[in-house]
Amino acid sequence: MNRENTRKIMVGNVQIGGQNKVVIQSMCNTKTKDIKSTVEQINKLENAGCEIIRVACLDLEDAKAIKEIKRQIHIPIVADIHFDYKIALQAIESGVDKVRINPGNIGSEERVKAVVDKCKQNKIPIRIGVNAGSLEKELLEKYGGKPTSKAMVESAKRHVDILEKLDFHDYAISLKASDLEICIESYIEASKNFKCPLHLGITEAGTEFSGTVKSSIGLGILLRQGIGDTLRVSLSDDPIKEIKVAKEILKDCNLYKKSPTIIACPTCGRTQIDLIPIAKQVEEFLQTIESDIKVAVMGCAVNGPGEAREADIGIAGGIKEGLLFKKGEIIRKIPQDKIIEELKKEILKIVSEGK
Repeated sequence: MNRENTRKIMVGNVQIGGQNKVVIQSMCNTKTKDIKSTVEQINKLENAGCEIIRVACLDLEDAKAIKEIKRQIHIPIVADIHFDYKIALQAIESGVDKVRINPGNIGSEERVKAVVDKCKQNKIPIRIGVNAGSLEKELLEKYGGKPTSKAMVESAKRHVDILEKLDFHDYAISLKASDLEICIESYIEASKNFKCPLHLGITEAGTEFSGTVKSSIGLGILLRQGIGDTLRVSLSDDPIKEIKVAKEILKDCNLYKKSPTIIACPTCGRTQIDLIPIAKQVEEFLQTIESDIKVAVMGCAVNGPGEAREADIGIAGGIKEGLLFKKGEIIRKIPQDKIIEELKKEILKIVSEGK
């Protein structure tokens, strides 16, 4: 599949689909009606690289809060709505940029039409959110009493049919499951059946550790096949970490060029510096840099510069000092207590000069 062939939709000023770019999303874990906390989190997420943010709308007060939130943020906002079509209508009235609903669970055809008409009027797209944990009872029975990829895709088709019957085509689809096999199969099958943008995610993936591993495997498989126009990494942790992992996945799939790469050796008996905390500090610093620079943190001078010769800049440990090298060539020695400080200066210098 070529993601450039998917239909384009606009979420605020952000394009999804119709391009070889995957848009990074996350979701606030604040109460949306707590405007101050929600705005603070959204702005932090934007600074980390989030391009679209989703908020939960549990009641009308949440939906009304979107109006003020939008005044204080810079990225498009999506309202996550279940069951109550009135909340969707209020969110649209508040200027939301996209709504996430299941057309089949917000009531009668008349209520669905009310939401769709309002979205048409305001040029707001809809994300059809299919989830393995909340499939229609009759579909579960049809496919053996448990979620399957076929049941997921059939559920999506039902919701799509509702929208298209109302002549609404400005939609995206997600087919999320916590089971990797079901999730991957669902997205692959959906990519063959729908031309709309696909929003990727492994739902309830887990903690920072397990969720990162699971998401990297599942999303990486799909992205490598050209599937997916936008994604969210779901972690039971600070949403900022979702953005960090998402950027790394996209970078390793050659879909994200604005994030630095850190090359670090696994340490061994030759290591002459306290490499692990140094590598972590450098990685944390690189999160603040918008560049495709490659930085190496190596434990010894025996083969550090040589093994990391593709790095733009790097350090290798030595006794009471470290070596600074560029593209494998040693530039100078640095005292151990100055090694991080000097490396940061060199990184900023390279970035400012555009490498």
